[in-house]
Amino acid sequence: SCGSFFGFSATPPKPRYISSLEGTMSPSPKVKISITASHDGGNIEVISQTEPEISTSGRTAKCTVTVHVKPDVYTELEKIAHMQYFSFRAFVSGLPSSTTTTGGENERAEDANGEGGDDDDDDGIKFLAVRYVVANAHAVSYPDAWPGTTVCYTSGGLEPGDDASWRRNLGTKYVDGKLTWSQIHAVNGSTFFSYWPPYTYNRHLKLIADCSAQISTKGGIFGDYNPTIESLTRTLEGREIECISIGNGKLTAWIQHRQHPGESMAEFFAEGFLHRLLGIGADGALDDATKVVLERYRLYVVPCMVSTVRSDRRHFDARAFTQ
Repeated sequence: SCGSFFGFSATPPKPRYISSLEGTMSPSPKVKISITASHDGGNIEVISQTEPEISTSGRTAKCTVTVHVKPDVYTELEKIAHMQYFSFRAFVSGLPSSTTTTGGENERAEDANGEGGDDDDDDGIKFLAVRYVVANAHAVSYPDAWPGTTVCYTSGGLEPGDDASWRRNLGTKYVDGKLTWSQIHAVNGSTFFSYWPPYTYNRHLKLIADCSAQISTKGGIFGDYNPTIESLTRTLEGREIECISIGNGKLTAWIQHRQHPGESMAEFFAEGFLHRLLGIGADGALDDATKVVLERYRLYVVPCMVSTVRSDRRHFDARAFTQ
């Protein structure tokens, strides 16, 4: 797992750089930010952090956090260690609890820059303005993907109930081979940053459980579509690769998702697709378009087709072991 603590106070401490991602910058800092990547899909390496600068008003601490996307294992077939996807968590503590503004698209930017009006609150740092830099963005497998990219972020969690909290940082830029964006952290707690939102293994298990429950309890709605759920095989970690099949048509279609573990958006599609096929969230009702498809095809849907490594390994493309 990866992490680093950076401390800020009225008298800026000298940063202590660390090679691992677990550590503490300074004893009892007033404001701290910890960068980690230990969650499902987390993938980043902290490289450095600049010495913090305190604004003239004393209300804002500013710094730059530089990170690298971590490469996958080297593949002999392609002679490359692929890398593209990144996701990490920034945890801020030490800001005053009375501050209620969230860090999004630079709300209260004037105050954060020390240029706003008078503030009658207690003295001390009230904002943490961080410039994030992915320094090796030019070296990823598909650097042409960066122009126009907007980094996703949320101050919520990674479960289904938090989906609506995800936003895009519209200030994201790809310049001189580096992907950069700025974020004003105005409250304590977590902010997740990702190339696109992770699809966690717990969420995958819930999807399979929802499909199983729907087939078991709403069997009458499917008629002769004969829905089934089975395990095709297991990963190296012993985890199932499940397949949901349904339909009585003469044609066969395999719909596979996440051949590459880092393509988490594919399983979000699989979740919505399976919900519609099985009537999950619709009181078990199948719409007319779904019935037409099921009468023409026998569908085999694999929500996460990662034959030798699951998404929790945080790989973008490579297998767990390659020869």
